[in-house]
Amino acid sequence: MYRRIRDLREDADLTQTQAAKHLGMSQTGYSKYETGENDVPTQVLIALARFYHTTTDYILSLSDER
Repeated sequence: MYRRIRDLREDADLTQTQAAKHLGMSQTGYSKYETGENDVPTQVLIALARFYHTTTDYILSLSDER
C-alpha cells in the first residue's frame, strides 16, 4: 500500500508537501504514510482515493485497476 501512495503522488507530479496540504496535515505526517511508519487511517485512505481518482482497493493492493 505504501508504495502505491507514493507512486500515485509521483504520477500526479506532486511533492509530499503538496499532498499533505491537500489532506490538511504536515509533510512529516504524510511522509510516515509513504514509508509505512504510520498506518493510514480510514478517513485519509478515502481522501487519498478521491484525490487521486482511484479506489481504496487499488491503494490497498487488492486490485490492480486504478
